[in-house]
Amino acid sequence: MDQIIFASKNENKFKEIRTFLIRYNIKLDLFRLDLPEIQSDFLEKIASNKASFAYDIIKEKLIVEDTGLFIHILNDFPGPYSSFALRTIGNSGILDILKRKRNRAATFKSVIAFNDGKSVRVFSGAVVGRIGPYIAKKGWGFDPIFIPSGFDRTYGELGSKKVEISHRTMALKIFIDWYKVC
Repeated sequence: MDQIIFASKNENKFKEIRTFLIRYNIKLDLFRLDLPEIQSDFLEKIASNKASFAYDIIKEKLIVEDTGLFIHILNDFPGPYSSFALRTIGNSGILDILKRKRNRAATFKSVIAFNDGKSVRVFSGAVVGRIGPYIAKKGWGFDPIFIPSGFDRTYGELGSKKVEISHRTMALKIFIDWYKVC
């Protein structure tokens, strides 16, 4: 079984990614690390920087992940600043901002950055959907308010089905396609 390190302190992301990678005979180990997050308008640049920082400490092949929720009517806010927005205004703040907006279209994007000490490669996945009218009682992060297209429930309410269709899974599928042939 192949082994990769996941550098993060986000246990929820780790569990989702581990569940997906085990299907491809890849064991994922968590290395708890507080990664610096540069300010950038591009998730790819943020994830790439995190992967370089993490490799300098861990010195083993690894992945990091960065996610952004891009709300179209808000000029893609919070986008790459999603973790800051979640920490400061939370899901209730997002719903307050959107309470009089009819257009609640959003894209949830994930970027996986792989670093093996030779190079950094990035892989992106996205799911289009909308921000729901309430905060679901299940899920973490923005999962309680994001409803993917074709569904009438939030990521949080979809349970294990979320892992099959998520933005993170889309990025992981692209990563796996590359990783299995490299």
